[in-house]
Amino acid sequence: MDTSIFHHFNDIETKEIAPGYHSKIIHTAANTINFIEVDAGSEVPPHQHIHEQCAFVLEGQFQLTVNGIPQLMEKGMFAIIPPNVPHGGLAITDCKLIDLFSPPREDFKLL
Repeated sequence: MDTSIFHHFNDIETKEIAPGYHSKIIHTAANTINFIEVDAGSEVPPHQHIHEQCAFVLEGQFQLTVNGIPQLMEKGMFAIIPPNVPHGGLAITDCKLIDLFSPPREDFKLL
């Protein structure tokens, strides 16, 4: 197998990037992809960053607050958050999410 192209998802270490947020993170030259399993009741306080963020809900219910406006997101929903826009979230139930960031999250490379 060409390990420069093909990889095993199970080989990615799971890291707790915030309390209750368990992530497997992939970095490419153009973006960072964060596969997250979130424990119900876990919250990320409002924050902002230079990255455009696409947030996808694969399972569960997640309340995403953007610019102070909460939106309950469920399986099949996604949000596109522009750079430097305040946002935060709360897992209503256990959730599986994918966040895609562009440009890559250099801070996540240090985790």
